[in-house]
This record gives sequence, structure tokens and C-alpha cells, in this order.
Amino acid sequence: MNEEFKDRLKALRERRQLSQADVAERSGLMPAAISHFETGKRSPSFDNLRKIADALDVSVDYLLGRIDEEQYGMGSVSAPRSRELFRNAENLSDSSLNFLNEMAKALSEKEKKDSK
Repeated sequence: MNEEFKDRLKALRERRQLSQADVAERSGLMPAAISHFETGKRSPSFDNLRKIADALDVSVDYLLGRIDEEQYGMGSVSAPRSRELFRNAENLSDSSLNFLNEMAKALSEKEKKDSK
């Protein structure tokens, strides 16, 4: 794992005022593992990398230094809520997806008008 990962992991944790134990609890990992990742003694598996990214509400790409934006580009919608929406929509029929899309457009337009 690269230097960028360990630096971003520690910086994100500190910016969110979380302890290593907090990140461990949120991600389902051991606090010692978080410590080893931050010091570069160990590298996380891809599965653990995803757990850490979810716990810190950022993308894996951000943690790895591949992008500089912490959020997923979903505006003010947090990444976990975006993923939940997509998971819920996975098994919908085409007509239900079209309806959901039209509802999302209508809500977006309403919020734009309300914010003016």
C-alpha cells in the first residue's frame, strides 16, 4: 500500500475527531489493525479497505490517493445513503426505475426552486 493511504487514513480519522478504536468499531476491524495501517506496518485487504472507506464515508479511490474529492460526487447526499438508494433500486423493474427517476427529477427541481 502506498504512503498516501496511511497518511489519508490518519488525516481523515483526526479530521473527524475519531480514535483508532472508533474507526475499528465502525469498520468491524481491530484497533491494532487500524494502527498498523496508519503506520504502514500492514496493508489492508481490499475487503478491509472498503470497510474503512465506508466507516469514514469516503471512496476507496480517495483513500488510495487516486482522487482528491472525499465525497462520491453526489452533492450533499452522503455516500452511504447514496449506496443505500442504489441497493434498493437494484431489483426494480424498468417501469419502476423510470418512475423513481422522474420522482428524483421532480424533487431536484423543487429543491432548486425552494433554495432561490
